[in-house]
Amino acid sequence: MKTDIIPVTDSSTLPGLFRERTNRSSQAIAYRQFDEASHQWIDYTWEQTAKDVARWQAAMGRYNLEPGDRIAIMLPNSREWVLAEQAALGLGLVIVPLYINDSADNVAYILNNAGAKLLFITGDEQWEEISKSADEFETIEAIISINPVTGKKDSRLLTVDEWLPEGDFEIQAKDGEPFALATIVYTSGTTGKPKGVMLSHQNILTNAHALLKCISIAPDDLFLSFLPLSHMFERTVGYYLPMMAGATIAFSRGIPQLGEDLVTVKPTCLISVPRIYERVYGKIMEGLKEKSPIARELFNKAVEVGWHRFEYQQGRASWHPKLLLWPILKKLVADKVLEKLGGRLQLAATGGAAITPQVSKLFIGLGVPLIQGYGLTETSPVISLCRLDNNDPASVGLPLPGVDVRITDDGELIAKGPNIMLGYWRNKQATDEVLEPDGWFHTGDKAEIREGRIYIVGRIKEIIVLSNGEKMPPADMEMAAALHPCFEQVMVIGEARPYPTALIVLEPEQWEKTAKKEGLEGLPLEHEKVEKYLVDQLGELLKDFPGYAKIRRAACTLEAWTVENGMITPTLKTKRNVILDRHNATVQRLYEGH
Repeated sequence: MKTDIIPVTDSSTLPGLFRERTNRSSQAIAYRQFDEASHQWIDYTWEQTAKDVARWQAAMGRYNLEPGDRIAIMLPNSREWVLAEQAALGLGLVIVPLYINDSADNVAYILNNAGAKLLFITGDEQWEEISKSADEFETIEAIISINPVTGKKDSRLLTVDEWLPEGDFEIQAKDGEPFALATIVYTSGTTGKPKGVMLSHQNILTNAHALLKCISIAPDDLFLSFLPLSHMFERTVGYYLPMMAGATIAFSRGIPQLGEDLVTVKPTCLISVPRIYERVYGKIMEGLKEKSPIARELFNKAVEVGWHRFEYQQGRASWHPKLLLWPILKKLVADKVLEKLGGRLQLAATGGAAITPQVSKLFIGLGVPLIQGYGLTETSPVISLCRLDNNDPASVGLPLPGVDVRITDDGELIAKGPNIMLGYWRNKQATDEVLEPDGWFHTGDKAEIREGRIYIVGRIKEIIVLSNGEKMPPADMEMAAALHPCFEQVMVIGEARPYPTALIVLEPEQWEKTAKKEGLEGLPLEHEKVEKYLVDQLGELLKDFPGYAKIRRAACTLEAWTVENGMITPTLKTKRNVILDRHNATVQRLYEGH
């Protein structure tokens, strides 16, 4: 497989990378996107994309924009996202990505804090939400919508068709310095206002290039992009990295259509978060209950043999005669699962949160080339990555080339390298709290390093201390509990309390089936029989945790915690304080009499 990786020295900046790729691969397919009008997937070459970038630059040229000015992109993963970003970067502008379903208040705060001058949106649905705060967009000169917009009018609002000029234009290049600010990415913290992470061109380019020293990506590879480009995981690994390697990116139509898109697009590379794999795992486990005992045994045997095969290939297990069964088990079981992922996967990377051992064992056992990575927005974002030939799923892998890591006296992982952020936008105090003068960045994660691999063991601040002094890791417990097909989201409670309890968001369809099966149909969710079922299930799921971590009481709801209602961040982390405030009466009930 011939590679064509662009060195950092040949690109210097992000728009420089785009132009170098266009020069090298002008007629190759850069992007693939579903066209709603024709109901077909359309391919676009690098040359076509560059011509459109030049046209977008000409439209931006109407405004009094200077290098270093900020523009905001609030678009779904799409070719239009690329056009807006590359046009702006080529003019020396700074990108402020926004999550597509962010609240009006949060959008207003970010736009004003960054001083953004242009805002790109999709259409009606977004405008209906953000127009609530549009009067507060103090620095925005124009709002450009990809689709026509009805409803509340704003003199700054234009559709992209009326905004773009006719004709052909030369692509412009005002890249600026490699170490100059390229983007401000606002991290939606679990508490307080989001902070703007400042990343340079070199931060991102060196991170993508270091990754390509760890994984093999070639021009004939195909990525399916579905994680939000507003997050650095997808942006670096699923967008800049393929550009650097000359691979093609297909933009998924969205999470609801992801299963269908996987089968249609047949990607060779998939960048995902654990929750996607956990959902597939849950469906597989639920489906197995309907199968015959022989079919269940066959499936479990395939996972068992496949896992042993993996461990043997990694040099951690000896050869065993049962490995001779793999070809037939692969054909009967594993291939059917892999076909639902497109059937061509050469690499499946997961990050953003830890993946549970049961989930990784199932997919790896069935032959999915799954590797886990670790990092933060502040690290552009990858610090470490498992390699296909050095893969311990319990770890987050080895540090990337050029990235140094060490463990502090209190067990915190700190990192140093060319990928570490410039700092937080207009927030020196927050910067000084995490960034040492000599460049070491404090991740906030507790970790261990064994045989060069990093093992994350918890968050410095995310430990629940019960009133008896016992300590529990809520994230680990929540991750284990979320494997239940009925439990869409789980939050463990217990800080300064006598015992732990849990709040659970139920998956409506699964709960309807389960309630009927368990004789709970028609009962209110607060009924003691429903609570007993929840507590019993949690007891089984969390049986490997210490006795003091046993969930004594639980409450449930069918109302999901979403970005829109402010309960979770765009990276799917629970805002614990917000959820506790919203469910305060319920929590009080769980501790009545104690």
